[in-house]
Amino acid sequence: MGGIASIAHRDDDDAIIARLIESIVDDDAVIAEREASKIVSMAAALRIAKKHAASQPISVQMRELEERSIAAEIGLATRVNDRAVQNRMHAALELVDGYTATLDALAESRISARHAMVIVETGRALQDADARAMYEATVLERALRDTAPRTKAFAEQVVEELHPRSITERHREAVKTRTVWMQRRGDSMSELGIITPTVLAEGIWDRITQQAHETKTVQVARPADDADADDDAVYDERNLDQIRADIAIDLLLTGGPTIDPTTGAISGPAGGLAAIHARASIVIPAVTAAGLADRGATLDGAIPVDADTARCLLAQAPSWERVFTHPIHGHVLATDTYRRPANLDRYLAARDIHCRFPGCRRPARVCDRDHNHDWALGGTTDACNLACLCKRHHTLKTEKPWKPVQLRDGSIRWTSPLGRVSTDPPERYVIFRDEPDPPPSDPPF
Repeated sequence: MGGIASIAHRDDDDAIIARLIESIVDDDAVIAEREASKIVSMAAALRIAKKHAASQPISVQMRELEERSIAAEIGLATRVNDRAVQNRMHAALELVDGYTATLDALAESRISARHAMVIVETGRALQDADARAMYEATVLERALRDTAPRTKAFAEQVVEELHPRSITERHREAVKTRTVWMQRRGDSMSELGIITPTVLAEGIWDRITQQAHETKTVQVARPADDADADDDAVYDERNLDQIRADIAIDLLLTGGPTIDPTTGAISGPAGGLAAIHARASIVIPAVTAAGLADRGATLDGAIPVDADTARCLLAQAPSWERVFTHPIHGHVLATDTYRRPANLDRYLAARDIHCRFPGCRRPARVCDRDHNHDWALGGTTDACNLACLCKRHHTLKTEKPWKPVQLRDGSIRWTSPLGRVSTDPPERYVIFRDEPDPPPSDPPF
């Protein structure tokens, strides 16, 4: 009887899973259809921006502000960074204008939005209209029956076959796209990536791998039986990946470039660019610094930093500035020396943490100090009329009718050219958490 009940139970679960899969497929179909509609709208918005820009006899940079402003309007309404919105607008216009069959397949829910973007992004290497049409027809057929990653690999092969230029010619252009980027991953960890010629990437990988193997060979591992371990010995418990990462970090933080343009020669270990040290703006609550708590330390006012790292940096830093905050709402009130313009800049950086345009997270240390109410129009130079804005949004605010008004608590109320209002509050350093009431004590006898 137990076996029969078990089989029946498994059949019920299989039926539930089948219905769930059907529901997921139906949801994906609806999402694909709405994504196609959204892409058409984003493309239409970019067309309007281009039309407005073309009607003005101004510089290319000023014309681009039309796109920025409309992207900021969309970002404000959807709570998405305006830079990301602008990139999506361009990708949407590419899809609408250059890949009609792909857009139709997306609207009919035969492919996903990721499939569509793979076709657009990979096909950018093809400029000839006939070659692009052949590329789309070939890759779309694959996309209808395969995953997006496999479609991308196949699309790259098709581009290679149809491209009119040799790999050597294309590499000369591609090498100009080399870059480094950082992406936060949570738990005080981040991902650091680099785009570089494949030969150099292979060389870098091989070198740090060799160094990691040598380190692993030389270092002594802890014995399997802790009873045999030497209490005075230092054991290396890292695996190969961890050693490889630690070596790369050390080389990037302490090494110098082979050719140093600041000295015109091969750089010494401590001169030229090698003498430049990494910078970070870290806020550490006094109780964390004193070892009484392990929470609250932040990088650039928003990114959590573990307490051990924060206290280590505190011990090694040549100087720190005290920041006084309100005991209730946590807003910054002052820094140690708030008397001169330079100190006012530090006050603003401590208060604002980042660019104060809605959705922007550019650190305050790389931002301009902007008058909310223009100096030329009677604005004053004080904390109640100043805020940190990055170059992109400072220019947007100056050249387009984006209007900021600073409120008494340091919040900035922005009004867009279309009249949409959004308020950007200052960051809080202190977050209070409700504690449960203690249990009642036993009555005395």
